[in-house]
Amino acid sequence: MAKKLEGITSRDVDFAQWYTDVVKRADLVDYSSVKGSMIIRPYGYAIWEKMVSVLDKMFKETGHVNVQMPMFIPESLLNVEKEHVEGFAPEVAWVTYGGKEKLDERMCVRPTSEVLFCEHYKKIIKSYRDLPILYNQWCTIVRWEKTTRPFLRSREILWQEGHTMHATSEEAREETLRMLKVYEIFQKNYLAIPVLVGRKSEKEKFAGALETYSVEAMMYDGVALQNATSHYFGQGFAKAFGIEFVNKDNKLETPYQTSWGCTTRMIGGLIMTHSDDNGLVLPPNIAPYQVVIIPIGEDEELKKAVDEIRKGLDNEGITYTIDNSDKTPGFRFAEAEVKGYPVRIELGKRDLDNGVVTLVRRDTLEKVTVPIDLAVTKVKEILPVMQEAMYEKARIRRDGMIYEAKTYDEFKELSKKPGFIKINWCGAKDCENKVKEETGLKSRCTAQEDHSGKCVICGADATCKMYFGRQY
Repeated sequence: MAKKLEGITSRDVDFAQWYTDVVKRADLVDYSSVKGSMIIRPYGYAIWEKMVSVLDKMFKETGHVNVQMPMFIPESLLNVEKEHVEGFAPEVAWVTYGGKEKLDERMCVRPTSEVLFCEHYKKIIKSYRDLPILYNQWCTIVRWEKTTRPFLRSREILWQEGHTMHATSEEAREETLRMLKVYEIFQKNYLAIPVLVGRKSEKEKFAGALETYSVEAMMYDGVALQNATSHYFGQGFAKAFGIEFVNKDNKLETPYQTSWGCTTRMIGGLIMTHSDDNGLVLPPNIAPYQVVIIPIGEDEELKKAVDEIRKGLDNEGITYTIDNSDKTPGFRFAEAEVKGYPVRIELGKRDLDNGVVTLVRRDTLEKVTVPIDLAVTKVKEILPVMQEAMYEKARIRRDGMIYEAKTYDEFKELSKKPGFIKINWCGAKDCENKVKEETGLKSRCTAQEDHSGKCVICGADATCKMYFGRQY
């Protein structure tokens, strides 16, 4: 029987400390002397690698190719699009020396790469035949955050950023929403996270974008986490950089641009959506190892049985690891729970004599005993059931913390609860600022619902329904 390992605070007692405890106890990260940054340990990086492999495949299936841009951006280049640079100025890290020589022009360590892509696009886009350009980049960025937390906010961030150019506004808008849908599908089918998708407010949109759409997840504690964004830039950057192409009528036109991205923040989202007081709980479709095999003893017959299970798992394409350490069975069981392996296979001499193994589902801790020759078949049955169950559990919890307010007094009263509040809204920044000042809540994204009626905050005609909530 697994015993709860020491060192994990109950999430219902102190959610922030629980999160830090799980991240450390599961050996996902470590801290270093580089303030505000994290060392991503092998197991944490394995989760990111799985995310990268799945998303990269999804991007390529939609026609995108990968490129690599420089890490440094000259100040003059960053300043080409004024609204963009103003939005990032407080978080930019600057390089002023190269070796012992002071640079003639300081350079920033990229906080995002729009200007680098645009400089390149100006060189390679000449004709309508060059469009669309569908590029993506996997890289790191630097944003000088004042308050950092592992995966959620870090000064150095692993991410991907898609940057595309199109001949028409219609094509660019279609791309913006298509990639938003890709993120939504990924969140559901792989991370088992239910999300809200919609347009951000004018105040909260990306610096330099005409429209920003976001993927909003609700964590166990009712706080929002923005897991991905997709932006429609229109022609703003293209005009600032003088990017033009000759159309089919032999006339010059300016192309339309999009950008979209997600980061290692999604690992934090996984933890805060699914995990419990015993440690990580990972959805099977994103877990680096879907199964952990824990043999109890060193009997030759036991080794043969483990080997047969391994071969069966290999044949089914099920990933696994084996814990052959000399620690006690109870400790290894608890360690498997901390690591969040979806299914644990326990096999000892007594089990072997009886021709059975014990399977343990991580999300429910349910144990079943099955014949050894049916172990792999049973694991294969459990994994998709567990994936769907984890999604449904998270969805039910999320939906139970979404409220709708009909008056501002009701809104303020509901703001004391964890979760999201949906209201009719006029879209005015004054109303948005009032909500932030009086309740601490920020707009998340629009709801895809009828918004006829009056703004709950000011009484003007509503232009949308908007979700509000606290955020990480």
